[in-house]
Amino acid sequence: MSVERALLAAGATVVIGCDEVGRGAIAGPVGVGVAVLDPDRKRIPNGLRDSKLLPEADRVALEPRVRAWSAASAVGLAGNDEIDGDGISRSLGLAGARAIGGLVALGVGLSGAVVLLDGNWDWLTPGLIAAGLPLLPQVVTRIKADRDCAAVSAASVVAKVHRDSLMIERHETHPVYGWRSNKGYASKAHYAAIDEHGPCDWHRRTWLHALPGTAVEAADET
Repeated sequence: MSVERALLAAGATVVIGCDEVGRGAIAGPVGVGVAVLDPDRKRIPNGLRDSKLLPEADRVALEPRVRAWSAASAVGLAGNDEIDGDGISRSLGLAGARAIGGLVALGVGLSGAVVLLDGNWDWLTPGLIAAGLPLLPQVVTRIKADRDCAAVSAASVVAKVHRDSLMIERHETHPVYGWRSNKGYASKAHYAAIDEHGPCDWHRRTWLHALPGTAVEAADET
């Protein structure tokens, strides 16, 4: 929590970890998780790390402890239809604005807030501006923040478990695509199912141009 505590020491009133999940999938929504650091916490939950580094069962078991550890948390989504219509960049911002809006609904104030965003590209601020929020938090990007910063790791776990649960639920109505295991990411089996059965209403139609057999299994599929 050294990065988050340094931001608080520099004047931030609240530090919000932020991370996305599902950006590279070919089906389902993109999700953005946010988690507010509780400055009174002295330790992080045992086993907390970037969600992609955790086995699925460990992530699911850790998620309620992460939510309890955070002062507040939320997940925002942008659907596959929005991704097809607006593109992934705007959809990330839209999902992020919905996540931040979820925190506001829980009573989190944005005056003096700093969002610690994984990566080196601020896709969040344009979404917040488009959403018309009366107050905009400062957004600070940091490469590998999901690995190195507890609040961002927490956000990644919350977002990953939430999106995965949606894809597993949707698997029951579309079992041919194997979403229980691939969570909507590109794989040879997933593309083979699309070749055989065609895409469904949860596929990103603008993302299906890759040739079957060329897709690489995503690191965070499971």
